[in-house]
Amino acid sequence: MPNSKPTTPFSGKMERKGNQGEIAGILVEFLEVAITSVVYLKGIYPSGAFERRRYMNVVVQRARHPQLREYIHSAVSGLLPSIQKGLVERVAVTFFNTDNIPMERFIFKLTVNQSFGSKVEESDLEFSLRSFLIKLSVSQPLTIVLPRDCRWEIMAYFRSLPQVSTSKDAEMWIPTDTKQWQQPPLITPIKSMNSEPLGLQLYLEHPSSSELVSG
Repeated sequence: MPNSKPTTPFSGKMERKGNQGEIAGILVEFLEVAITSVVYLKGIYPSGAFERRRYMNVVVQRARHPQLREYIHSAVSGLLPSIQKGLVERVAVTFFNTDNIPMERFIFKLTVNQSFGSKVEESDLEFSLRSFLIKLSVSQPLTIVLPRDCRWEIMAYFRSLPQVSTSKDAEMWIPTDTKQWQQPPLITPIKSMNSEPLGLQLYLEHPSSSELVSG
């Protein structure tokens, strides 16, 4: 798992400079909480590996194990410079079977209007993002049952490759050799919003039946 300086998620606010920095900072904090919620939802760790916290006035789960918590925090924090520049198209939590084939993806598709010049009300943005956390907490019936020995990882899809950065957080993002589906996936929407300056879609991807047969 990637290394980063120790920090405590879900407490305090990241430093945000300017409108885009404010939007990106809120989004990164949200993604950290949402990804933790996804991992908790899938039940691949004992429930005791998490503890209840309140975020955006919603009860959420926080990873208690330092390595798990740091992996999620460091991975998402490393995306902050690229999100500020509008380079990140999707962030995915991907679950694999024992053959290292993706079986399920939770996709967060991002659109940040780089030319939006008006002041963003943080309370309005948080109100919209809060609904994603509520919807995510009850989305288990839409998911599949994973094999016992499955693994998972956080993946990011870029609109264009970011330039070499001096940020240590960004150094963890390396090209992946993950096996890809040969057929278009089955998509199940969970929640979406499109409100300037942020658009966000949350949906599930599963392999098509033909993909499973051929695999």
